[in-house]
Amino acid sequence: SAPQLPFTPGFGGAGVVEAVGEEVTDLAPGDHVGYAAQPLGAYTESRLISADRVVRLPAGIEDRVAAAMMLKGMTVQYLLRSTVVLKAGDTILFHAAAGGVGLIACQWAKHLGVTMIGTVGSEEKAELAHAHGCTHTILYNEEDFVERVQELTGGRGVDAVYDSVGRDTFHQSLDCLRMRGTLVLFGQSSGKVEPFDPAVLSGKGSLFLTRPTLFNYIASREDLLHSAIELFDVLQSGAVKADINQEYPLSEAQQAHKDLEARKTTGATLLLP
Repeated sequence: SAPQLPFTPGFGGAGVVEAVGEEVTDLAPGDHVGYAAQPLGAYTESRLISADRVVRLPAGIEDRVAAAMMLKGMTVQYLLRSTVVLKAGDTILFHAAAGGVGLIACQWAKHLGVTMIGTVGSEEKAELAHAHGCTHTILYNEEDFVERVQELTGGRGVDAVYDSVGRDTFHQSLDCLRMRGTLVLFGQSSGKVEPFDPAVLSGKGSLFLTRPTLFNYIASREDLLHSAIELFDVLQSGAVKADINQEYPLSEAQQAHKDLEARKTTGATLLLP
């Protein structure tokens, strides 16, 4: 459900610890930390946040990289490494491959040896996705992505579909899966999926459907650290890079949102206090 107004937006950020509570032993003033945590409140110059929800940044990970990558990067980590544990040789379909999450997924999938088919909205975004490791791209407004996926996979279908679009792509995404494949519905930018008969899943090949969210995958301190460490590892190795393509002063957050809604942005967008 939507938060009640007024509220301070933002789940993810990074910065320097100013002070810690008396019982906090693993953090100290001056430490650089990142987070992707509830409750909302990242659009601010400073905030009070539970110590068990932040992660100390390792050497080589700058604050701005962490701010850009904690939320989106750990999202990709749970999608590719937990919700479905991908392995070399697998094939996936990833909608919105040139978005902030999608470009990270392109790189991480390539690192894993996974063939990634990505849907995009323009030739420019197709080039961007290819440059980040996406194996094949489909212009969803010019091609039937179901037909193209079946063509690219020789009629087998993909092992998993990652769908953050929702209503407009849901049923077609099911048609892209191989027998016993998995649809990972992790967003609904086009709106909620209408109710449907679960028997549809058996009729299309005993498919699996999951509707995950990052916060269930980092609910415990152990899970949070595991996810963050895997993210830091691929960042430090260079397998995944942060694409920070837009930066706005915090005072211009409204313009940042307008540009995001108008699809004028690619990669990560930062607000700087």
